[in-house]
Amino acid sequence: MKQTLVIGSSVVDVIVNIPHLPVTGEDVHISKQSRSLGGCAYLTSDILRLFSAPYSLCTAVGGGIYGNFVFEKLKERGVKIYVRRPEEENGCCYCMVEDGGERTFIVDHGIEYTFYESYLENIRTELIDSVYICGLEIEEYTGMNIINYLKKHPEYQIYFSPSPRIMKIDSQRIEEVLKLHPVMHLNEKEIMDFTGADAIEQAARTLFGKTKRPVIVTLGDKGSYCFDGEKDLFAPPVKTTVVDTIGAGDSHMGAVIAARRFGLSFAEAIEAANYISAAVVAKAGGLLEDKDFEAALNKMPANLQQKFFVQV
Repeated sequence: MKQTLVIGSSVVDVIVNIPHLPVTGEDVHISKQSRSLGGCAYLTSDILRLFSAPYSLCTAVGGGIYGNFVFEKLKERGVKIYVRRPEEENGCCYCMVEDGGERTFIVDHGIEYTFYESYLENIRTELIDSVYICGLEIEEYTGMNIINYLKKHPEYQIYFSPSPRIMKIDSQRIEEVLKLHPVMHLNEKEIMDFTGADAIEQAARTLFGKTKRPVIVTLGDKGSYCFDGEKDLFAPPVKTTVVDTIGAGDSHMGAVIAARRFGLSFAEAIEAANYISAAVVAKAGGLLEDKDFEAALNKMPANLQQKFFVQV
């Protein structure tokens, strides 16, 4: 089976639980602080791992306290590390989690957000048929390197999560990515801000007009939506208790990619992905352990479970 190349960051999430985001001059006491392995690319790739969907993670692991943490945690989880640059520092992501679970990120970018084609020298690129990219790396100073690499491989199916910084990315770079015909994966605010549309359906059609590929929108507690070029597809929400929303979008994207790998339709893919993201928000941090993943699979309708090559 071919594999998905996941390009992007693996970082330390420093999770800080607070009652609310402070205003200028305010003194807020935290209720808890913890560290976890995170990063949009890593969290997406970890869902592929859980589904036993073949992938390679192209992430640069640096040094310093955060780089060393990432290096050790990736080894613990059996993730092959292709790029190690201990002389350059990793950054981290400060995840401010308010009561109710909503998260706000303050990010220190390091080497983990960079990309050079040389990073792929030990990856079996002849096996790749799809690629995941994130807007955070496209925005970076090496972002054009990703775009130029993908231009050389029009045979790849690209999955693109622009991230909440979609409006900060250079507009010409965004246009170059859209020309690569990616499957877009955004949340409701991102697509509405980007298109200026008045409704999700209109916004998705606007993007489809540029990419000619399905557009997926996560809708929080309203479920998820996809315009596949012909039909509006809605998948209902999965009932859950929200602890925090870290990794919700990344896990949803990973599940969509895995579902498509196993031949599920886009309607089935977004339905299955809702179960995985519901499991992620029900626990602290963006990682799912094996038992959490198996529980989420077992909650899926039998017709979906049977389509995944996973022992549950």
